[in-house]
Amino acid sequence: MASTYSLIVSQGRVADRTDGALVGARRVGESVASLLDLEPQVIGTPTASTVDDWSVALPQAEETLTGLRDALQSALGAGTTPLLITNTCAASLGTLPTVAERHPDAVLLWIDAHGDFNTPETTESGYLGGMVLAAACGLWDSGHGSGLDPKQVVVVGGRDIDPAEGELLAGAGVTVLAPSDSTPERVRELVAGRPVWVHVDWDVLEPGYIPAAYRVGGGLLPHQIAAIFSALPQDSVRGVELAEFEAGDAEVPERVSVELIIETLQHLLR
Repeated sequence: MASTYSLIVSQGRVADRTDGALVGARRVGESVASLLDLEPQVIGTPTASTVDDWSVALPQAEETLTGLRDALQSALGAGTTPLLITNTCAASLGTLPTVAERHPDAVLLWIDAHGDFNTPETTESGYLGGMVLAAACGLWDSGHGSGLDPKQVVVVGGRDIDPAEGELLAGAGVTVLAPSDSTPERVRELVAGRPVWVHVDWDVLEPGYIPAAYRVGGGLLPHQIAAIFSALPQDSVRGVELAEFEAGDAEVPERVSVELIIETLQHLLR
């Protein structure tokens, strides 16, 4: 199994507004490494979180994003399935353009409470993590490439979407599934036998299971994510990104959350 996967762990700040996600990525990376007997490739060095605008956060993340891109390209070039454990969704600025280049026919399952489809013109918060998919689909230039076909993107569990962002998603042809529509059957139907790239932001879940920086009610439950994973055709998954586990939450023990993440991930590693 060790030769099948490559494990890449992001440890460089990429627009982190809290300190917990870098710790969370490290903890999950350690557990995945143990599970699969892999040596992780660690990208970046932690620095303190701060609330800043995307225009400041983006250049600060340059080295980490470039490192993630290069690590992903090496993993794909070696014929392995990359498992990326990242701190924020913004880390995907460095990965999704490579996914688009190497797997142009793949469906991106963006499993997230948010659409992350804002642009510099529409963002209300200035948060870089809320602009990732729009950059990868070419709606604005992050400096890290694009090439993703929005018609091959499915936002699973989306429910906290700004009005202007919603208009952009609809206009670009992105499929957005509300939690009630995010069934294994519907996801499998949309995948339609094509290869899949999976991205998970744990705020897609109902709060209280796996802490994330943003708490959005009305989410999916862990067993529903596991069921979606199990419904994907065997050997269809070309890569996995797990982001936004906020370690250090007082309400949920870290060990319990890590175990739940690993248990859920195993439905993709069958």
